[in-house]
Amino acid sequence: MELTWHGHSTWYVSVGDTDLLIDPFFDNPITSTDPADLDPDYVLLTHGHADHIGSLDAFTDVPVAATPELATYADEEYDVEETIGFNIGGTIELGDAFVTMHRADHTNGFETDYEYSAGPPTGYVISDTKPTQVDDEESTTFYHAGDTGLMTEMRDVIAPYLEPDAAAVPCGDHFTMGPWQAAVAVDWLDVDHAFPMHYDTFGPIEIEVEDFVNEVAGTGSDAEVHVLDGDETFDLSAGY
Repeated sequence: MELTWHGHSTWYVSVGDTDLLIDPFFDNPITSTDPADLDPDYVLLTHGHADHIGSLDAFTDVPVAATPELATYADEEYDVEETIGFNIGGTIELGDAFVTMHRADHTNGFETDYEYSAGPPTGYVISDTKPTQVDDEESTTFYHAGDTGLMTEMRDVIAPYLEPDAAAVPCGDHFTMGPWQAAVAVDWLDVDHAFPMHYDTFGPIEIEVEDFVNEVAGTGSDAEVHVLDGDETFDLSAGY
């Protein structure tokens, strides 16, 4: 499984022969990627804020998976050709990837005059095997936490049952967790690899990202923190 961070909360995740793009927002200072150069098989949306769907118009010919409310919005407002609506707790199979939706503690809403609900904000657990209650050392699993505050489901549900090997957690503070709460999340998730996201995009979420690295170490977590550059790829299967 390969993970590429395009700044903010935008990730390109390759699972076998399947490419997933999460929260397309390329109008951020950390990426230099032209969305037209990407060819994902599916797009996943965590919620409807503009800094998570702002580049969706570049992928209208790609199936979009999200909550039913957000999928409807993508269909009606962006004229997306195909949508896949599912909901919290559900797992869907997208090519070689199994995608489980989990809730995120955040707000949601469209910054337009669209009259319908955006549905609840979410995160995604992405694996190359179907999630079960049986420990599977052969699986590789990545958790994209979405925009969220610290929540005990990370410790009580996601870690023991969905068993992520790696997690991308927001740490920019102000709108999401800051470095210390994000570090607690990493500790609770019991992951081997942790990636900061949703920071340094604009003024209110500018941080010293080294604070996150230090806070993770301070929890006693064994997770290795990887501060990626924009458009950098990490091979999760190989561990580097």
